[in-house]
Amino acid sequence: MGISYCRLTEDRLDVFIGMRIKQLREEGATEDFDLVPNLKDYYHRHMSDGTFVSWLAMDGDKIVGTSGMSMVEKPPYFSCPSGKIGLLSSMFTDPDYRRKGIARELLSRVVEEAKNYGCGCVQITASDMGVLLYTDFGFVKNGNFMQYKF
Repeated sequence: MGISYCRLTEDRLDVFIGMRIKQLREEGATEDFDLVPNLKDYYHRHMSDGTFVSWLAMDGDKIVGTSGMSMVEKPPYFSCPSGKIGLLSSMFTDPDYRRKGIARELLSRVVEEAKNYGCGCVQITASDMGVLLYTDFGFVKNGNFMQYKF
């Protein structure tokens, strides 16, 4: 297995979106509508302005792992004086390629992107499957995460 890594580009966006949908389904999401147009719009806008980056794991021409980092900004606070936060998403590895260090390599690359952007921290809502990866990497659980839905 010769895995290589590259940044996501527009020409691979459709496959990336398909893998994102597969990831969401695997995590138990229910599909009330077609999410693809919303994802295309988001990635086009935020890749072009530099506030979304993704690294891919490739086996030849096949994408076998994905990652994503959205850079957002909010008012600075003591534990994040820059106010810039990396929101980790789209961490997915093809089931046939799991437990080979691919996700950790992808995570390292997008965390470095967030650091270079000036983010003071990286946040994620982890799936049950991903918790061990993130805690081994150094992420700490925050039991206060809450969400309000419209």
